[in-house]
Amino acid sequence: VQLQACGGGLVQAGGSLRLSCAASGRPFSGGTMGWFRQAPGKEREFVAAIRWPSGSPHYVDSVKGRFTISRDNAKNTVHLQMNSLKPEDTAVYHCAARPSRMIWSQLPRGDEYPYWGQGTLVTVSS
Repeated sequence: VQLQACGGGLVQAGGSLRLSCAASGRPFSGGTMGWFRQAPGKEREFVAAIRWPSGSPHYVDSVKGRFTISRDNAKNTVHLQMNSLKPEDTAVYHCAARPSRMIWSQLPRGDEYPYWGQGTLVTVSS
């Protein structure tokens, strides 16, 4: 399974970006997909995940109300719409996937996802 993330870039504070992650190699209509980020000098942090089969989203508190995760099962793609971006959102964003259901407590744990994309850099200037 390969995950390819794209959509990162440089944006001013208050701006928006839309990240996308395409899964290839097997269908992920029945799997959980998530986004994590890692800022320079910091540990990897959970950002958002979308559950299967409910499609219900889960977010870290710092992005609630600003970020929206969605998925297109027909295209094996997950998106992360990021609005009202802040300088503290600057990081490399990685998508991750697990071809199964996950309970709420598993979603923020990176070690629960066996598949990872290469990351896309988001830089938010003040």
